[in-house]
Amino acid sequence: MASGQMTLIVFFAIVAALYFARDVLIPLTLAVLLSILLAPLVGLLRRLRLGRIPAVLLAVMTAVGLILAIGGLIGTQIADLADNVPTYAQTIESKAGTVRSYAVDQIGRVASRLGYGDAGAKKPAKPAAAAPAQLLPRMPTKAGPQPLPVEVHQPDPSPLELAERYLSPILSPLGTVAIVFVVAIFVLLQQDDLRDRLIRLFGSSDLRRTTVALDDGGRRLSRYFLTQLGINTAFGAIIAVGLFLIGVPSPLLWGVLGALLRFVPYVGAAIAALFPMALAAAVDPGWSMVLWTGGLFFVVEATAGQLIEPLLYGRSTGLSPISVVVAAIFWSWLWGPIGLILSTPLTLCLVVLGRHVDQLEFLDIMLGDRPALTPVESFYQRMLAGDQDEARDHAEYLLRERSLTSYYDDVALPGLELAAVDAQRGALSAEQLGRIKDTISELVEDLEGHLDKKLPTERPEDMAGLPRDERAVPNTQPPEFLGPSDSLSVAWRGPTPVLCVAGRGLLDEAVAAMLCQLLSKHGIGARIAPYEAATRGNINLLETGQVAMVCVSYLDISGKHAHLRYLLQRLRQRMPTTPIVVGMWPSEDPSMPDPAVRAALGADYYTRTLHEAVEICIRVARTSEDVQRESVEA
Repeated sequence: MASGQMTLIVFFAIVAALYFARDVLIPLTLAVLLSILLAPLVGLLRRLRLGRIPAVLLAVMTAVGLILAIGGLIGTQIADLADNVPTYAQTIESKAGTVRSYAVDQIGRVASRLGYGDAGAKKPAKPAAAAPAQLLPRMPTKAGPQPLPVEVHQPDPSPLELAERYLSPILSPLGTVAIVFVVAIFVLLQQDDLRDRLIRLFGSSDLRRTTVALDDGGRRLSRYFLTQLGINTAFGAIIAVGLFLIGVPSPLLWGVLGALLRFVPYVGAAIAALFPMALAAAVDPGWSMVLWTGGLFFVVEATAGQLIEPLLYGRSTGLSPISVVVAAIFWSWLWGPIGLILSTPLTLCLVVLGRHVDQLEFLDIMLGDRPALTPVESFYQRMLAGDQDEARDHAEYLLRERSLTSYYDDVALPGLELAAVDAQRGALSAEQLGRIKDTISELVEDLEGHLDKKLPTERPEDMAGLPRDERAVPNTQPPEFLGPSDSLSVAWRGPTPVLCVAGRGLLDEAVAAMLCQLLSKHGIGARIAPYEAATRGNINLLETGQVAMVCVSYLDISGKHAHLRYLLQRLRQRMPTTPIVVGMWPSEDPSMPDPAVRAALGADYYTRTLHEAVEICIRVARTSEDVQRESVEA
């Protein structure tokens, strides 16, 4: 409780500091983000053999020149529009009168239909008769001097007062801009030193993780800014060309404003569309130009926001859609319109911190786009719920980026291990275990149509849903296919040369079904034998004809192998010359079981993945072919 209260106190203290120190923090934040945006240009100039100071100054001067050029272009375009304002005002007044008369007519028609027309209207009262002129008393008139009007004039303002009146509103923004550029220059000049100080301050005990966090944050922010700059520039160019073709005056002005306002999330494009639509209404006596202008903004924004940005951003930002909305509301409340513009990059910084700092991992869970549960946890949750449709949907989603073998080995088997752990500690009832068994069996049947095909090796960002220590695990490629061209021995030519025997555990039969399915997809027929078929009373009744290999599925985390040892003894007595492979799923130690346990168990092969089990069967099948060929030649 005390820890939770302290967390809330720290949270509210941080929020209060962000709010009351916004006059200082906003320029500093803008300066840091500007330095991140200019860092690639500085790096390019450095590679052209320029020194750090000339490269930084040239990059900053380029940014300042670009801003001044955009400001001059906007001012020139606005001055050109100001000459035609009276004409535009007349057109607007005419359209407003047309709309008003149309609205009045429609309201009158509705009122007449509701019974409030001429029949129900009250007749106007007759005006009172005017009194005879002779009955009105004459008022005496008196001629005299009239009072003079008095006017009060303020003295003309001095030049200092004029300067204070007109310059004071723009001095504060100019001062903020100057502070931003000055701080950005020093940040770019001291980039390496500031990075080392941050590492020393936050992560000197783990230089690797801190360096990765800083590089990841800088890379994501730089990619986000550059991508957004490119998209918004293309947006403005298309808008300018489209408005030129439509006939809206000053299309270059509206293209530039559209590109700038689109940096404002959600409402920027809509605000940018209002001005040219209003101008189109003032230019065109009809309504076609307004509709074409609105349609242009809608189509371009929808294409950029729903198609182009998802393709270019990909997972570069790492933010969930809901976190972007919440962040926009939160930062707008704290810092106003500037906070709305900075909401996405600031939230991105928090997500990067959450991904690399264990104490702040809740930020990544709340704001990041990675799944809250790992694929293994999601698999187990769906098994517990018995939700077959969700389980299949989850499996098909993962199978788009991995092979069926990889899905079974990296997701299904670890998920069943979680079930075995819960079952051992008594957290699962017999009903829940039965539901898990039925669900996994149905899932294996549903995946029968999926081929175990090779896929491109996964990139680290493709493993974003896995735990921290598993994100770089490469995709397991499926084993080699045993085709019909392989001339196998007689024992391997039968319909089911492999016998998959389930262990004593309730989930062993489900794993045996996975192995049987994978073997059949790689050209080896297999069938399943439940544990009851290999008991003392039933082992002699077990059909062993044309069995070339026995695969035993054994999912047990207790470390006690008595049941497995006796099962292998019975199978060995029944099939003395048949090779036996034991799959002990899954074991974190690759050497399990140890040599002493292996000698006691008496199996020929041991594996801990289905991939290895299939490869062992293929290797034994081809070895038996070679042995048979050598015997024939002899």
